[in-house]
Amino acid sequence: MAVTTQPGRYAPSDFQTGLCDFCDDCGTCCFGCFCYPCLGCSIASDMNECCLCGLGMPIRSVYRTKYNIQGSLCSDFMAVMCCPVCATCQLKRDIDRRKEQGIF
Repeated sequence: MAVTTQPGRYAPSDFQTGLCDFCDDCGTCCFGCFCYPCLGCSIASDMNECCLCGLGMPIRSVYRTKYNIQGSLCSDFMAVMCCPVCATCQLKRDIDRRKEQGIF
């Protein structure tokens, strides 16, 4: 049997929900819409980072790299610049799903 991935690495994938999949988790969507900075702190806490680091392109890029999610710095930048609430909610939904799957 051929080894196709390095131990401890995840196979290339995508985020588990789309950028605009608000209905997948209405609670996270409301959290992001009504208290965006608090959602950022929640993400930073999940990733053991400073509360100020939970919003923006850097945390998204770190997460995407850690879980081998396809994309680029440019795509992270565009997602966060065009719709920061959507991008942040997508990241939180993905974290929550990975926690449920036991892979976070």
